[in-house]
Amino acid sequence: MTANRTPRLALWLGFAGLLPQLACLAAVIWGGDEWRWTALALAWAYAALIFSFLGGLWWGLAAAASARIEEVDGWVWIAAVFPSLFALATYYPWIIGEPWPGPSLLVLGAAIMISPIVDYALKRLRPPWWMALRIPLSLGLGGATITLGVLAGP
Repeated sequence: MTANRTPRLALWLGFAGLLPQLACLAAVIWGGDEWRWTALALAWAYAALIFSFLGGLWWGLAAAASARIEEVDGWVWIAAVFPSLFALATYYPWIIGEPWPGPSLLVLGAAIMISPIVDYALKRLRPPWWMALRIPLSLGLGGATITLGVLAGP
């Protein structure tokens, strides 16, 4: 394998990571009313989990760079913590009785879709194949999450 080629296992597992959200989407579309709420809540939880996981990836890249005695910009550490806090904040509307999970799915999906901007800025910290994996995964998960948000309504 060349340094520019995505590791096969990372590719397979990365795309397998889209399956839970796609299953939630299928349940909302074809599962009937008895599946709707559970599928939407699970879709929110999975999007929040994966967005938090992305922050962990960014933290890991920064930590690995620091271990090589490279200076890591402070914004990287902040960006790494942001997804978990943002994902948690998308739960707040439900706590106060506002519409949920539709709007929360929309904003989480949008955040996931634009997250490769951070990956792009981490150019000197990430492997050369990173963006080839991150872009389709972010578009796939973000797009499915936004679609679920639209189907959920307000």
